[in-house]
Amino acid sequence: MIEALKSDEIVHKLGGRFKVCALIQHRWVELLQGARPLVERNGRPDLEVIIDEVLQGKIGIDYAQSPGITHPAEALGEGR
Repeated sequence: MIEALKSDEIVHKLGGRFKVCALIQHRWVELLQGARPLVERNGRPDLEVIIDEVLQGKIGIDYAQSPGITHPAEALGEGR
């Protein structure tokens, strides 16, 4: 699953490497504080679970509630 970080799919999905990193960090803290994973853990470490959650669309960035953060489609002029 860490191989997913090597591809650009997750980067394009969220709009940049820094956004990917920030989302992973935020979700990791939630899991450490006792939040339940949104996908089956199957013995995988937290990082793999988080990446799977992102790829399955279970978590993402709420652009409407995040002032100053532009949606990737708007940044590329594609509309949503």
